[in-house]
Amino acid sequence: MSNSSVEGAGLAQAALQALMCNDLPIGLAVLDHELRYLQINEMLARANGLSVQEHLGRTVREVLPDAADSIEPLLQRVLNGGEALRNLQIEAEVPSLPGELSAWEASYLPLRGTAGHTEGILVQAINRSLERGLQRQQEASETYLRRVLDSLFVFVGVLDTEGRLLEANRAPLEAGDVELEQVRGRYVWDTPWWSHDVAEQAWLRDAVRQAAEGQVLRRDLVVRMAGDSRMAVDFMLAPLRDDAGRITHLIPSGMDISARRASELALQDSEARYRRMFEGSTVGKALIDGEGHIVLANASLAALFGYQAEAMVGLSVHALVPAAQRGHHAEQLQRYMQAPTLRYMAQRQALCALRRDGSEFPVEIALNPMPGGQQVLMTLVDVTERRAAMEQIERALVEKTVLLNELHHRVKNNLQVICSLLSLQAAHAEPAVRLALRDSQARVRAMALLHQLLFERADLSALELGPYLQRLGSLLRETNLDAAAVQLIVEAPMSGLSVTMAQAVPCGLLVNELITNALKHAFPGGRRGQVVVRAWAEDGGVAVEVRDDGIGLPAGVGLGDGGGGGLGFQLLPLLAEQCQGRLSLQGQPGTRVCLQIPLSLSV
Repeated sequence: MSNSSVEGAGLAQAALQALMCNDLPIGLAVLDHELRYLQINEMLARANGLSVQEHLGRTVREVLPDAADSIEPLLQRVLNGGEALRNLQIEAEVPSLPGELSAWEASYLPLRGTAGHTEGILVQAINRSLERGLQRQQEASETYLRRVLDSLFVFVGVLDTEGRLLEANRAPLEAGDVELEQVRGRYVWDTPWWSHDVAEQAWLRDAVRQAAEGQVLRRDLVVRMAGDSRMAVDFMLAPLRDDAGRITHLIPSGMDISARRASELALQDSEARYRRMFEGSTVGKALIDGEGHIVLANASLAALFGYQAEAMVGLSVHALVPAAQRGHHAEQLQRYMQAPTLRYMAQRQALCALRRDGSEFPVEIALNPMPGGQQVLMTLVDVTERRAAMEQIERALVEKTVLLNELHHRVKNNLQVICSLLSLQAAHAEPAVRLALRDSQARVRAMALLHQLLFERADLSALELGPYLQRLGSLLRETNLDAAAVQLIVEAPMSGLSVTMAQAVPCGLLVNELITNALKHAFPGGRRGQVVVRAWAEDGGVAVEVRDDGIGLPAGVGLGDGGGGGLGFQLLPLLAEQCQGRLSLQGQPGTRVCLQIPLSLSV
């Protein structure tokens, strides 16, 4: 404002009001002749520490009580003498900075009425202390902002609207091994980060133009770093606007995505390998969504059902199931998708599938839930040939089982014929020969009984020892009527003591010999007594014991000893050896013989 405009007569109220409302960098106020505030602009009101409305109608002393003693004399000089006081340096305490003296630079100019008398004062003032404090705050804020930006691992910078670099945080400078002064003022596309790629430089020039027009641009770029290395960044360029909405600067930013890019490439490679495996698999594979629709199918599956692989995409899996089974299949699929779990093909469920031409074929299916639980990988195999082969094997097995049963039956019959022949021969033989033939007949019956039991059982690979010993005991009671005074007791469970076929015959003959010897020799002269046969499981193997309470063995007779025992007694070690078992003998009182068959040979 010029002196002539201030000191001239009759300053227009409208002009004053315009000055007060302008956003000027200086504080303005109008005081009346009683030093009351008639008008004040926002700048001076803030410097004083009160609002505009808190000033109006109040005196300088009321508004600035701690500064009034310094200011009022100067204001009175202007009112009384009409003197303009310019560029005064004043120190006073104001509400905006309580407890300290503020340094002011002020001018007090008289406002004259039409008669030339001073009717008021125009105050021009700047609170230099507050201004310096604000400046320090701004510098501190800028320093704090710089520290924040420098601590970020992302790349951040500031460009002017032409694309020249004004600022950059520490991350890109350190990564690129450059100093800010080396790149400040240069067009961003000419900085070392982009000097390796002409195409990216061209894109940046165009991006700056578009951002200056208000667009936000984002793209993955490769930048040059220290040592001529490369880094993939997620780059963005955005306009920065002022309070009026004008674009004043451009903000480039970037984030290192090298690890993400490597992960993406690894994922792509993994997906490519999976797709090659999926497409090249010789078994049918399909990806099924939660609604039971095929998302992806390989060529093998399409060939099984008579489709093109592309034609199966979107097809419901229910269309691949025979019509009679679709309702049940839909219920099963719905339950499975609620809690999908891994299902192996080895479960061998008998399932049928429907080809496009309406023919049915047997299949086996494995299900493998994908991560996330929204899709399931189905693996399907046509088992027509395998099913036919299995049926053929099962038929052959049935035929062989029937043949073995028949074989055991024939052997049992033949052994019974031999027993009958031995019985006929014994009827015309000498007493000593008759006894030997009867012993042989007992041995043959023991073997015939074994084949009889095998014929009766469905399992031809092993023999339950308990039932065999029970029936052998009954058979020996019937054939040794002359030992009626002797009680024969068999203690053996009906199950749980299985022996192999290789063990069954020698074990049966051995027990037969032991019982026969006890009935013939342990109770002479009609003596009464007991013969006990006992079998039990021992250390995973089987133990069989035959004991009696008779007169015991003659002195000097042992297992396999031909001097005092008969043929049957001599056979015992040979039979035990065929079982690969261990035979033990204990005499007096009575006789006790135990056969132990090891675990490796028992079933």
